[in-house]
Amino acid sequence: MAPIRPKSQLKKLWRFIQRENIDRLLLVLTLLVLFSSIGLTLTEPDLSLLDSLWWSVVTLTTVGYGDIAPSTLIGRVIAIINMVIGIGVLAIFSATLASILVDRKIKEELGMSNYHFEQHIILCEWNHRAASIIRELRLDPQSTQTPIVLVADIERKPIDSENLYFIRGQVSDETLNRANLSHASTVIILGDDHLEETARDAKSILSTLTIESINPHTYTIVEIVNQTHAITCRRAQANEVIVSSNLSSMLISQATLNHGISEVISELLSFQIGNQLYKIPLPHSKINQPFIDVFIYMKQTYQSIVVGMQKGKEGKVISNPDTNEILEQGDYLIIIATENPQQQAKLQSENSNI
Repeated sequence: MAPIRPKSQLKKLWRFIQRENIDRLLLVLTLLVLFSSIGLTLTEPDLSLLDSLWWSVVTLTTVGYGDIAPSTLIGRVIAIINMVIGIGVLAIFSATLASILVDRKIKEELGMSNYHFEQHIILCEWNHRAASIIRELRLDPQSTQTPIVLVADIERKPIDSENLYFIRGQVSDETLNRANLSHASTVIILGDDHLEETARDAKSILSTLTIESINPHTYTIVEIVNQTHAITCRRAQANEVIVSSNLSSMLISQATLNHGISEVISELLSFQIGNQLYKIPLPHSKINQPFIDVFIYMKQTYQSIVVGMQKGKEGKVISNPDTNEILEQGDYLIIIATENPQQQAKLQSENSNI
């Protein structure tokens, strides 16, 4: 993670203030307050400089408490100047701030902004599957607040979702840099539904190559249509390749042979109802223990079923391991549970400390 440099941030802020002419407005307001404060102090014998300064700010902001009022002719002339000029300058200042906020909102909606998030998710292409992905991610407590940056060649931000940000354009070096790819944790590449099958997969593979060339450390998930393109996609260094047509076909064939199995799969893949799949670190107490012991422990303690394991966070995945398989430090468990056991363990720890 790049270090934060206060001087650099201050320079950017100052350039922004100069570009929007806020520095001139602040200078006029400051001079007006100083002029009226000093003038009132010299013309009003009963007022100190601090009281005059207080009066100038209160009058300038049109609050008008009435606790201080000039009594001399010159003091009242100064008050008139303060009111007439001050209200005008303050109105311009307020309008400038409002226009900056409106302009920023319009740029965000039209995908013209740059973002500097870290450990965020980048979603490439927009379609009905993208909407479902965002909805599911928001249902998982681990990703509820995670920023998602959508990169798509559409006119404006497609949905109003918290922590969803939009960049308009094709997947390229320019759009990916605007999405701060160098600090992203995960990139999801969906197929372009407007293209035919071969061109669609080719575009996904080209996007993968572009992403991996900029940040080879980000975790890349790629959706393709044709199984024959999976090898090419993996050569492009994609971490996971999902063949959407194969998944649908296999689910339908399994439902044909085993009626009702599609409902179980749908439940496991959705955060909306019932049980879900989770990947959790191996509990410390079960390091160097056989799989069967871990299986029994997870079922008895958390009412969860261990269906697989992974050697390291992104290593080889083993489904239904052998009962004598020794689990080591750094391994992960893939489980079925109604809620994440890590959250349960945290809650139990908090309750035990009360």
